[in-house]
Amino acid sequence: MKIRFTQRARRRVKLIAEWWREHRSSAPTVFDDELSELLDRLIDRPTMGLVYRMIDGEVVRRNLMPRSAQHVYCSFDEATDTIVIHTIWGARRGNGPTL
Repeated sequence: MKIRFTQRARRRVKLIAEWWREHRSSAPTVFDDELSELLDRLIDRPTMGLVYRMIDGEVVRRNLMPRSAQHVYCSFDEATDTIVIHTIWGARRGNGPTL
C-alpha cells in the first residue's frame, strides 16, 4: 500500500504543521501526530471515512482529525493500491475545499 500526497496536500501539511508549532506551544506536534495516526489507520482501512464527492469516477472521502480540527480528503486507487491525499482542510471553516 502506497500513500501519495498531491502537491496541494503537501503545501497544506507544511502550512498547518508550521502553524501548530508556532501557535500551540503546549502541543506543537498535535497535527503531525494526528496525521501520522490517521495515515496508519488508512493503510489498514483505505476506504474509511465519509463520502465527500465523486471526482472523475473516484470516491473522495473525508476523515476528521478531531484534536487538530482538520479534515483529510482522500481517495483509494485499487488498481495501484494507492491512497491519494488530495488536501487537508479546516473543519471549522463551514464549507469544504474545491477539489
